[in-house]
Amino acid sequence: MAEIEETEAVGGGGGGEETELKKELESFVKTMLEEDDHGWFCNIFFPKENPVKMAEKEESEAAGGGGETELKKELESLVKTMLEEDDYGIEKTVEAIRILNRLNELKLKKPVGLGLDDSILSEMFKCYLSGEIMGDPVVLASGQTYDRPYIENWLNEGNLTCPRSKKVLSHSILTPNCLVQELISCWCKGSGVAVPKSHQDVGGETITKMDRIFLNSLLEKMSSSRSDQKEAAKELRRLTKAKPSYRAFFCELPDAISRLLSPLSENRVELLPKLQEDLITTLLNLSIHDNNKKAVAENPVAVRLLIESMKFGTTETRKNAAAALFTLSALDSNKLIIGNSRAPEALLELLRGGHPLEMKDAASAILNLCMNHENKTRFIEIGAVKVILQKINDSILVDELLCILALLSTHVNAVDQLSEVDTVHCLLRIIRDSYSRRTKENCVAVLFAVCWNNKTMLKALWKEEMRKKTLAELADTGTRRARRKAGGLIARMCKAFPNVRRTT
Repeated sequence: MAEIEETEAVGGGGGGEETELKKELESFVKTMLEEDDHGWFCNIFFPKENPVKMAEKEESEAAGGGGETELKKELESLVKTMLEEDDYGIEKTVEAIRILNRLNELKLKKPVGLGLDDSILSEMFKCYLSGEIMGDPVVLASGQTYDRPYIENWLNEGNLTCPRSKKVLSHSILTPNCLVQELISCWCKGSGVAVPKSHQDVGGETITKMDRIFLNSLLEKMSSSRSDQKEAAKELRRLTKAKPSYRAFFCELPDAISRLLSPLSENRVELLPKLQEDLITTLLNLSIHDNNKKAVAENPVAVRLLIESMKFGTTETRKNAAAALFTLSALDSNKLIIGNSRAPEALLELLRGGHPLEMKDAASAILNLCMNHENKTRFIEIGAVKVILQKINDSILVDELLCILALLSTHVNAVDQLSEVDTVHCLLRIIRDSYSRRTKENCVAVLFAVCWNNKTMLKALWKEEMRKKTLAELADTGTRRARRKAGGLIARMCKAFPNVRRTT
């Protein structure tokens, strides 16, 4: 006994280590014997409760019969002996290892899945309200999952509590439960059951009466304290990004856009950077919905605040303000409204000196606006050609800016500004170096506009073509439009400078 105590006290002789290993083994085996493999799954459907756990466990033990259950009992008995006896012999250790290996083999032979049979799974996938397998599972504020159409009906009837837990709801926002949707889809396919049609696939998202009340309450906070404004703006930004139904319904509320932007219209926008960012981003989210584009652009303050936000604001704010103008300008009537404001100057300034992300959205907005002839003239007058050429020479947004340049080059005033020998050399170099067929097409379109009626530019083109044969190759390999433009220029050069025939 004294020898044993001495060995354990030293700790390095093996006795102390053996005791620790026994404790570890006891804990491990106890966990393996007691825990099931699917508690996590039940918790997805029944937070803080697991009504099928015990029933499934009993069913599993009854059905499991021989193999695994018997091996676990044998292991439990063997480990108990090892823990109680000091001299249990090496053969018992070997036997325990054999049982563990056998259990591992049985586990690997089980089909990969959730560890639940079809009857239990089908019950767990059913909506508490409908009793049917969910086609569009959503999570309520209480954390419970329901099928969307049935929980929406429940809420529309004026109920303010969770059907299952009876808890009073803090809000009625329904969050899609993508994990459960995927699990149901996989189970249906594996079981040969038709996947329930999503409610959104049939009728799109709907918005409940409580959602309308909640949305209106957020807008009311825009005329409240600064902290309320910030909280409401953050929530509106989140909702209008995540839920198309909120975007669609928003402008149905009275004076919604003006109420949303009131904190910015009453103050200098740069004094409220985070609030400004959230509200401008919300405006961008709203402008994505086609039915909102006209209402937003025609609002007396919206476009003005977007312009100010491109000048003063965080990078995210300036980027999203330009993106909002881009989405709004998809509507032809909005192109005129935006073009007649100070937006062209603000967009061009953002393109000239903004962050690369800001420049990309500014370029997209400019391209959309230049689809209108009056706007095209406006951009040329304020120096867009020079700015775009400089950016192209600096290898910034080359593909995007060449789209704009090709559009501008159809205007006579732009052709005059593009009539530089360096421009011809730059465009030919891009045709040779670019892998984009569309970029090559835009380059030759600009060259066609610049050189067709300008003999000086045509001669500069001819001299480089004699050496590089850039257009000759494009006439063979380009897009249909690029081949037509390149072939036309080659024919023009052949007529003006007979020696050019050697390039074809």
